[in-house]
Amino acid sequence: MAQLSDDCFAFGGTLMPVDEALAIIAARLVAVEGLERVALHEADNRVLAHDLIAPVPLPLFANSAVDGYAIASADLPQEAPRAYAVSQRVTAGAVAQPLTAGTLARIFTGAPMPEGADTVFMQEDVESDGDKIILPPGLKPHANMRPAGEDIAQGAIAIPAGTRLRPQHVALAAALGLRELTVRRRIKVALFSTGNEVVAPAAPRTSAQLYDSNRYMLAALLRRLGCEVSDLGILLDERDALAAGLKQAAREHDLILTSGGVSTGEEDHMRAAVESVGTLVLWRMAIKPGRPVAMGVIDGTPFIGLPGNPVASFVTFAYVVRPVMQALAGACLENLVALPVRANFAYKKKKGRREYVRASLNVLSDGTRVAQKFPREGAGLLSSLCETDGLIELPEDCEGVTPGDTVAFIAYPNLF
Repeated sequence: MAQLSDDCFAFGGTLMPVDEALAIIAARLVAVEGLERVALHEADNRVLAHDLIAPVPLPLFANSAVDGYAIASADLPQEAPRAYAVSQRVTAGAVAQPLTAGTLARIFTGAPMPEGADTVFMQEDVESDGDKIILPPGLKPHANMRPAGEDIAQGAIAIPAGTRLRPQHVALAAALGLRELTVRRRIKVALFSTGNEVVAPAAPRTSAQLYDSNRYMLAALLRRLGCEVSDLGILLDERDALAAGLKQAAREHDLILTSGGVSTGEEDHMRAAVESVGTLVLWRMAIKPGRPVAMGVIDGTPFIGLPGNPVASFVTFAYVVRPVMQALAGACLENLVALPVRANFAYKKKKGRREYVRASLNVLSDGTRVAQKFPREGAGLLSSLCETDGLIELPEDCEGVTPGDTVAFIAYPNLF
C-alpha cells in the first residue's frame, strides 16, 4: 500500500489552481510497489514497468515495400530504358538467393531482399519484352525497400517505462517476438458513497432519497484506468461510521475514493471523519464544476473525496483522480490534448478559476468544427453528460465566450 506523510498535500491558500494541484500530485506521489509478468493478450491497459529494449531489429530483415522487381543500385539504368533478365522469384516467406549481377529478382511485398539488391521497381512502372523486363531511368537508389531496423533498431527503447499499454504497443511487442511483458500491479481502490440521501439502485427508498449513481460511474471510470475496485457501498453521514470505514479501507488499498459529504455544510461529516483518523487538507479547487474536492492521508494511504453532484464528480475525477491514478500506477502523466473548435454559444465566466462546459460537436459542410453548449446548467444533470460529446475548457484568465470564438474541446473518450 502507498505510504505518504500526513502533510504531503498541505496547501495554505483558499482556492488551489488546477495546475498547482497537478504539480503537487506529480511531486508527492510515487508508484506503488509490485510487478508481475503478463501474457501479451492480457497486457492491454497495463503500465509497463521497465523500458522495453528491442531484442531484434524491426523489420527483422530488409524487405520489399511493393510488388515489383529488385535490382542492385549499381545496375540501375541511367539515361535510357534498359532490358534485364529475371534470375529468381521471391515471395513473402521464401528465402532469397544472392542476386546475380546485372539481373532482376521478381519480388513481392514483404519478401526478403536478395543479397546484393537494394532497390525495387513497382511492377506498374516497368514493361516486359518477351522474357526480359524493361526498366525506365530515374528511380533513386534504395527506393521501395524497407531496410532492417528501419522502424526500430535492435537495442533501442521500443516502449518506455511508464507507458500505459494500448493495442498498438501490444502489437509492437509481438512484432519484436515477445510473449510476455513486465507490468506494474493494478492499483487497489476502495470506493464508497456517503450520505443519508442516497440508496442503492432498486433498493427501497423514501420520497426524499435518490438512487446512488456516482458509485457506479466512478467504478466504471476506475476500471477503465485498469484499477481493482472494492465497492464498499454507501456509508451514512455519521462521523464514527465514516471514520471506521475509512480506517479499514486504508489497511488494504492504495487509494480511498468517495463522493459526497466533502462540502462545508453542517451535515457534511466526511471532513471531520477523515481528520479523526488521518489528516485532511480541503482542496477548495479553483474549478467549476467541482470546487469542493478533499484530499488527505489516512495511515499512509491517499484519500480523495469528490463532490456529490454527478457532473462535478465526473469532472474532478478526470482532472484530479486520473492523474493520481497515473502517479500511483507509475504511468507517465498523459496530457489531455484539446481540439480547437468554433464556439456557437455565448457564456460568461469569472476570472481566477478554470471552467468546463459540456458541449456537443458538429462538423459543418466546409469541415469547420462547431461546439454547442448544453442548453441547461447544473452539476446534477446526468443527461448533460449523455447528450454531449465532451468538455470545453475555459482557462483561469478567460472571462467568457462569444459566438465565433475559438475554444478548446476535449472529447470524453480522450479523458479515459
